[in-house]
Amino acid sequence: MKNLEKITDIEDLRQIAERKVPRMFYDYVDSGSWTETTYRNNESDFDRIKLRQRVLVNMENRSLETTMIGERVKMPVAIAPTGFTGMMWADGEIKAAQAAEKFGVPFSLSTMSICSIEDIAAHTSKPFWFQLYVMRDQAFMANLIRRAKEANCSALILTADLQVLGQRHKDIKNGLSAPPKPTLTNILNLMTKPEWCLNMLGTKRRTFGNIVGHAKDVEDLSSLSAWTAEQFDPALSWDDVARIKDMWGGKLIIKGIMEPEDAIMAARSGADALVVSNHGGRQLDGALSSISALADIVQAIHAENSNIEVWLDSGVRSGQDVLKALSLGAKGTMIGRAFLYGLGAYGEDGVRRALEIIYKECDISMAFCGHTDIHTVTDNILVKGTYENLKTNHF
Repeated sequence: MKNLEKITDIEDLRQIAERKVPRMFYDYVDSGSWTETTYRNNESDFDRIKLRQRVLVNMENRSLETTMIGERVKMPVAIAPTGFTGMMWADGEIKAAQAAEKFGVPFSLSTMSICSIEDIAAHTSKPFWFQLYVMRDQAFMANLIRRAKEANCSALILTADLQVLGQRHKDIKNGLSAPPKPTLTNILNLMTKPEWCLNMLGTKRRTFGNIVGHAKDVEDLSSLSAWTAEQFDPALSWDDVARIKDMWGGKLIIKGIMEPEDAIMAARSGADALVVSNHGGRQLDGALSSISALADIVQAIHAENSNIEVWLDSGVRSGQDVLKALSLGAKGTMIGRAFLYGLGAYGEDGVRRALEIIYKECDISMAFCGHTDIHTVTDNILVKGTYENLKTNHF
């Protein structure tokens, strides 16, 4: 019998997920590109930032409630769009979306999800967000946007940092695929994951639900890999954003911003939010951590006098990380690995537990820093000298 009350931090969930999920899918989640330097710095740079403890402050009636692009949220955290989520746990996107809805935070569905847009709409009652990868196949892309509208998605997330695919060594070594390739190594590993195997036997969703049967000439797995390898559009540019925004006609979030110049371009594009993100260290290895890039981007947006919301993604593993990001000017955060560890450990219950952990850590830490309302948090909760020079710590 599982006792989730004894799961006290995200690292607990990570360790359980590592034991329960097949190696190729766990490694897909828990890896970065090339040397994984940026992946590691995403977490370690948060640790460099220290909090100021305040005492004898009335800590009653605390609230983390706020809004993200006008949507009321229980805390400034959204579940990020992640590919292959349904291979961490059977029907994983459905389970994560249901957990997010019940908890009161937004859920984002990836183009490269196992469960389809329609699957999520059929199993939830509130609008969710859809993340778009721009493909060469314009008809398919237009159809994706149409399907997201019909599913009542309330925002479109345009991922800007995957025009070409970063190399992740573990995926190559593991022969990553959905479903798993029947190599001897993978078969032996699957034999050690009985719960995962039984769950997967109980679902028909084992491929990319948004693509197979929807893209031209992609009717099964044999044609999928060749299609996806050719489809990410390296020609995507700022000139395309206005076209996509017009096609969508609703709220737009641009994810993958790491430099002030690009933040200004995002603000001028008419997007409603931008996400400071290096794709979890999975694209350009050697790039800054997201938390290191945040302050300059916030400053640039203030100078631009723009109303675009600045959020942060990549490296958030705790409620304290959320608090630190907000203290440096973010209006919201997104979590990927943190919820995926929970999903791989215990399905919907694990995602719920991950959200509970992050909420409690953020709530209690905010109180110790002398605040009861998340809207009043600024960099005055941080120890000077621990956050101003994050960029220079790597050189």
